[in-house]
Amino acid sequence: MDTKDKKELSESDIKAKFITPAIVKAGWDEMTQIRREVTLTPGPVVVRGNMSSRNKKKKKFADYVLQKEKGVPVAVIEAKDNNQTISHGLQQALGYAELLDVPCAFSSNGDGFASHNKTAADTEDTETEFGLDEFPSPDALWERYKGFRGIAEPEEALVTEPYYDDGSGKEARYYQAEAINRVIEKVAQGEKRLLLVMATGTGKTYTTFQIIYRLWKAKKAKRILFLVDRNILADQTLVNDFKPFGSVMTKIRNRKIDPSYEVYLGLYQALTGPDEEDKIFKSVSRDFFDLIVIDECHRGSANDDSAWKEILEYFENAIQLGLTATPKETKYASNIAYFGEPIYTYSLKQGIQDGFLAPYKVVRIDIDKDIQGWTPPEGMKDDLGNEIERREYNQIDMDRILVLNQRTRLVAERVMKLLNATDPFQKTIIFCEDIDHAERMRKAITNAAGQLAKDNSKYVMRITGDSIEGKAELDNFIDPESKYPVIATTSELLTTGVDAKTCKLLVLDKTINSMTTFKQIVGRGTRIEESQNKYFFTIMDFRKATELFKDPDFDGEPVVIYEPEDDDDPVPPDPDGEGDQGDDDNDEDEGVKKFHVSGVEVRILSERVEFLGEDGQMVTESYRDYSRKNIRREFASLDDFLQKWNSAKKKAAIIEALAEYGIELPKLAKEVRKDYGDFDLICHIAFDQPPLTRSERANSVKKRNYFAQYGDKARAVLEALLDKYADEDIASIENNSVLKLDPFKRLGTPVEIINGVFGGKAQYEEALQALESELFKQAS
Repeated sequence: MDTKDKKELSESDIKAKFITPAIVKAGWDEMTQIRREVTLTPGPVVVRGNMSSRNKKKKKFADYVLQKEKGVPVAVIEAKDNNQTISHGLQQALGYAELLDVPCAFSSNGDGFASHNKTAADTEDTETEFGLDEFPSPDALWERYKGFRGIAEPEEALVTEPYYDDGSGKEARYYQAEAINRVIEKVAQGEKRLLLVMATGTGKTYTTFQIIYRLWKAKKAKRILFLVDRNILADQTLVNDFKPFGSVMTKIRNRKIDPSYEVYLGLYQALTGPDEEDKIFKSVSRDFFDLIVIDECHRGSANDDSAWKEILEYFENAIQLGLTATPKETKYASNIAYFGEPIYTYSLKQGIQDGFLAPYKVVRIDIDKDIQGWTPPEGMKDDLGNEIERREYNQIDMDRILVLNQRTRLVAERVMKLLNATDPFQKTIIFCEDIDHAERMRKAITNAAGQLAKDNSKYVMRITGDSIEGKAELDNFIDPESKYPVIATTSELLTTGVDAKTCKLLVLDKTINSMTTFKQIVGRGTRIEESQNKYFFTIMDFRKATELFKDPDFDGEPVVIYEPEDDDDPVPPDPDGEGDQGDDDNDEDEGVKKFHVSGVEVRILSERVEFLGEDGQMVTESYRDYSRKNIRREFASLDDFLQKWNSAKKKAAIIEALAEYGIELPKLAKEVRKDYGDFDLICHIAFDQPPLTRSERANSVKKRNYFAQYGDKARAVLEALLDKYADEDIASIENNSVLKLDPFKRLGTPVEIINGVFGGKAQYEEALQALESELFKQAS
């Protein structure tokens, strides 16, 4: 092909005509080993005000991912058109290679390949270029991968054991595949204590299923125990992610381990207990299980006095894999001391930046009696006639020692104010100090909700360990298809493990001192559920709990501070307040006397809204501020914008470029609350220009007698286009389909208007361009 002709080809053409054939010629199977146009991350969701959109500028999209087997990537290729150099895309490819943790990255413009090889010997160049017919074979890149990952020859069969494939084409996300492959590789290398740290909402159970499936199919683990601490977790797993195991899988029931199965889902309370006869795990041999996976292992499995620990010690010869979003590292318990350093970590921060997890906005509310304190008058008695101890009470005392009924009412009314202003049917969890507080909050929400609660008695439910009725509604609360309950008041039961995908509002009216507990609570809202239009969630904080976002430990690496106790020492406290709860809320402060007081007025002292910024820090900027900043990233100055706007054949291209940042101009117009067109919005918001409404801009053109140069029919069409702009903005008149609508169809068909009135498509487009230039003339 002529060099000049090649430079006129699109990137897609370069891939189809040159790059793909070169890869296939090197021996790569086009159906199983070459993945094309792979979205590695969708880009983060931007939330400002009550609006959200994706920043597609930060989407990570690989042109090619080469894999040894499905889910085992070995290299990345970035393609460019022939106007770029061979190595132009190499830096981009390297970023993707680091994400996938593979040693080889390539780029190509169709003339040849540029290569970066992390396994190159000291005597070799790390980066080289070579011709199209010299691309490495699958065996060559697999050898590099094995060297890079430390995979020895005897381990290869297990490492390449296929993933489970349901035929739907579903692929593991990049971090899920990396977590799965890391575990398989470590098991192949003989390691038996493994820890995976994956943020809530990132698919730990799906990841676990693929790990178990591959080890089971390879006969590396013939009997597997998946150990959980709540019935709902076992039941969800049984019918969802683990369903493909079918008849070889069972849930341990009736305190009996049936040896005829291969995959067991076990509630640890069903396997052990305080008395020796309760320890049914001892009814099978110590070598019965080959693999034990411990879900939510931060909840006690690594604690010296934990009932989980004795199960793990009994089956000490088994491979043991701990899963958690929040590894517990305290003086009294340590996941890392037991399982070792995490072999892979995928954090909440990374998940939000990638766009797999929902970001959050925070509404921080300070109540006067919490912040300024309250001291009862001398001799004041509570509602039950008990004399109130005379001292200053503040936030730490509220609802634990001092119950101000007006405070509970105020919180409930503020929650309902937010819900009514957005969506009164968005799933909401209110975290309370204890069960008593959760019940009082349920009552206060019922009263504040008014007709909503009257229409359905399950609008708000207390879901705590002691409430049979509430627990019975838990499945409905977490079911995206079930409307009720809408609001759940709780204390501990919903802090962890419950898969509430559609939860959009978390209310914190609970003192939270534990980073582990805080992370778990935040995790209740981090799932994105596109089918339910859930892309972000709101945290309403009445207790300053969200100050923990500022703590470096919030998304930092866990630090081991474990200090094992002597056998003679008393049972250590549980600093996270979690213990081994099973399905109950063991959170009552037994013996603590509470004073219930009515008649003390409370008010909101201050309120502020913050959003998650691009750097992971909380910011107070509005959607308007965010848009201004990013428009100025796209256009260096007003002159730069005007030049590009006026030269653009279709203004939709500029609007789409801004949408890549997550800037949606209709949403921005709602915030400004004026009838400005896209052009004026951009000029006004980003460059402080005095704006005109669309009608003002259209009328200005009419006053200039611009249409005198046209015949009657052409003038009628252009005046109608101008009116359409005033009503609907620029995008509507740039689409020729507008000519099918009133009033144009009274003037003829689109073909008759374009050819008969204007003399052809080129002349019609020229007239439209001239109209647009006139529309935006005075601002240029």
